[in-house]
Amino acid sequence: MARYLGIAGVQMEVVAGEDNSERMITKLNAVCVRFPWVDIVVFSELCPCGLNRDLAQPLGNSSIDRFCEWAKREKKWLIPGSFYEKNGDKIHNTALVIGPDGDIKARYRKLFPWAPLERSDPGEEFCVFDIPDKGRCGLCICYDQWFPEVARSLTWMGAEVIFCPTATYTSDRSLELVLAQANAGVNQVYFLNVNGVGGGGIGQSIFVDPEGRVLQMSGDREIIMTEIIDLDVVYRVREYGTLGLSQLWKDLGSFTGKFPVYEGDMRGGGVFRSLGPRKLHRIIGG
Repeated sequence: MARYLGIAGVQMEVVAGEDNSERMITKLNAVCVRFPWVDIVVFSELCPCGLNRDLAQPLGNSSIDRFCEWAKREKKWLIPGSFYEKNGDKIHNTALVIGPDGDIKARYRKLFPWAPLERSDPGEEFCVFDIPDKGRCGLCICYDQWFPEVARSLTWMGAEVIFCPTATYTSDRSLELVLAQANAGVNQVYFLNVNGVGGGGIGQSIFVDPEGRVLQMSGDREIIMTEIIDLDVVYRVREYGTLGLSQLWKDLGSFTGKFPVYEGDMRGGGVFRSLGPRKLHRIIGG
């Protein structure tokens, strides 16, 4: 039985400093009407709170309750971007995975906040979750994609598709498009990166297949990107090789050496000898 997964990536205009959850519900209802075959809907990073750290809330809040109610009513999976989660004296950039029964199936706290501009506390755990009869998915957020260890770890944990909500409004978006292809290609995994527009980014969301091929890329306006991905393609690529050539995971699995970068103290490497502290910038927005 083929394992097809219907995706809707919502590249939505995010209003900075406001609660955008009501507009997100409107978009979700539009997905149901226009694309009833969709299994999972994904929004951009910090879409509900508009990059406003002052809107941080505990995990249980009315906006999340509405998303859970929608997922249960429509029997769909939902990743409503991420939000600033108030957790005691800490604030995390947190993404949730909501199942078609309305329950929260996974929670992910961003491992690499975009310091020093993003004032949130890093998480400590990687996140994978299973969609029954479909496959295993991984979740990361924006700047996480710059660290190849994140996508590599998620794939090592069994992910066949990685969702990466993003809120990039800076000039390095062109590099992130390269990273999306690289993370997909070197891990033989679908990499689906949804960015916001307006106060939530400059768009250019991108879907990449396990051989590093771009399935589609958006412009800089609102759009609902749809794709039906075949998770059996992941098995084919890993078993027979990218483009019928490189069998990356088999070769990595048979490697008997060690990677010095992961042995001992990370900061003991030569690259750190010439590096000072992070440069300070003026904090904009959240």
